Amino acid sequence: MNSATIAAGRILDQARLAAVRRTGLLDTGPEEAFDRLTRLAATLLRTPFAFVTVVDDTRSFWKSCIGVDSADPPDRQNPVQQSFCQYVIGGDAELIVPDSRADPRTAGNPSIESMGVAAWAGFPVRSLDGHVLGTFCVVDTTVRQWTARDIEILATLAQAAAGEIALRAAVDDARTATIQAQAATTRAEQLADTLQQSLLPPTLPDVPGIQLAVRYRRGAGGPAEVFGDFYDVFPSVRDSWAVVVGDVSGKGPQAAKTTALARYTLRAAAVRHRAPAKNLATLNAALRTWYTDDSQFLTALYTALRPHPDGVGVQVSCAGHDPALIRRADASVESLGRHGLILGWLDRPTLREQRAVLRPGDSLLLYTDGLTEGRRVGSRDMFGIERLHRALAAATGDSAEDLAAAIDAAAVAFTDGHFHDDMAILAIRVPTS
Repeated sequence: MNSATIAAGRILDQARLAAVRRTGLLDTGPEEAFDRLTRLAATLLRTPFAFVTVVDDTRSFWKSCIGVDSADPPDRQNPVQQSFCQYVIGGDAELIVPDSRADPRTAGNPSIESMGVAAWAGFPVRSLDGHVLGTFCVVDTTVRQWTARDIEILATLAQAAAGEIALRAAVDDARTATIQAQAATTRAEQLADTLQQSLLPPTLPDVPGIQLAVRYRRGAGGPAEVFGDFYDVFPSVRDSWAVVVGDVSGKGPQAAKTTALARYTLRAAAVRHRAPAKNLATLNAALRTWYTDDSQFLTALYTALRPHPDGVGVQVSCAGHDPALIRRADASVESLGRHGLILGWLDRPTLREQRAVLRPGDSLLLYTDGLTEGRRVGSRDMFGIERLHRALAAATGDSAEDLAAAIDAAAVAFTDGHFHDDMAILAIRVPTS
């Protein structure tokens, strides 16, 4: 069976088409929830076109389209045989095309002439059950080599678009009184798992010169509940890396949307700037702009890591978040980070930075308040910052994994494993050799 036959089969797959219809997005007008994502993509990647598409059996419908002026649905589509989205659905994977005329997969596509498509890059936008609904894509009218950062931005924004669609599906299910209780619970759990993937990286990257380890525990809201704690590790400019932990106010779908917004906004900002306070200010501006009717607040600790002659240079900024903790090689513990205001409250919050150097054998601990506010069963006694200092000083082992495991074990022992809020622990260590 050739690739064209496989692609046609996937486009016409009845389960996929049913998932497309369930979105309710076909033949609808522009919406800010999707347009903000395509605007961000067009700005960061400097492309004249950016799209969120939904593809049925005959057409690629442009739910959001930067570079196309019309808001009339008939003007916001093209036949599926003329779209590049057909290749994403057929291949069930992203498509990165530096030169559409030279690429054998796309050469001869009519859109090269009709829309001036010289370069194209897009990722699948998937439903909860994995069907490719359409794409998140950008188009350039000149040949270009897409960079690794371009591709990472697209992947993140495609995930955010899928999260928005998943949230809408959950709301629709909640309004359908005929759904049986067990089916609704299963659906909610699937939603929670899908959203959690957009809030947390599936794995930690390999960062030269440091070890990384993480522990994350969900709060007591149940398997279908989504809280707003998050962490992320991603490259930034001038050989630096960013490590972020944060906590969004509230829980549920709105908190999940804000958490996803925070993650992809900070990743996008880091492509241009290394300074933690500057990038947190960018996130604050996004929160103030995009949540005008229902304000959303979050705390965050942004850490920039960079090679230093003595080890690793660290620069941190705290936006209403607990400071980081340094554990020196001699087991002494000190705080790193000056208090700043939460994000989303004021147009220009005060955000300060503080620097330090981690030498071989030193570690840095970032965490959310689910750790320090963990309580004993049947008691108001909290784990607290002093107990955390003692646990950090007493931790043994010679790796970030050992450190994260020790703090997690101390918290579990104190709370008997009952956490009322999410808990994120992220350990950074400079190895001795």
